[in-house]
Amino acid sequence: MAKKAQRGRGKPENPRKYKKKTSPLIIEDVEYVDYKDVDLLSRFMSDRAKIRNMRVSGNDRQQQLEVAKAIKIAREMALLPYANRVASAPRGGRRDDRRDGGRDGDRRPPRDEGSDSQVEGNEAEGDDNDDAPTQEGED
Repeated sequence: MAKKAQRGRGKPENPRKYKKKTSPLIIEDVEYVDYKDVDLLSRFMSDRAKIRNMRVSGNDRQQQLEVAKAIKIAREMALLPYANRVASAPRGGRRDDRRDGGRDGDRRPPRDEGSDSQVEGNEAEGDDNDDAPTQEGED
């Protein structure tokens, strides 16, 4: 019972085979990757402005290094974004739509922002009733 010899270290004999994608640089016969060619460089970036993988873009190692370098220069020159925000549906979690911002929830009454504080409001009510005797004067 002899075992089959494996090729390489720990790699299976028949890995998944996929058709190698051809690079847009080869298709368009680009000799030099220019950092000013934003349309070309944006093909190698995801919707969140990340640099695409060699396997995804179809570049070989040399092309990928040139593209990555050009994208980094273009980002520094503000021709390309460092990151894009993608609008997505809310997933739940913390609710930011609370007005009071505390943990009490509905137990606290909403605060009137236009009126003065309660202490000043009570003094104003006491000024209207000057005719009524106070507790201090009765003693």
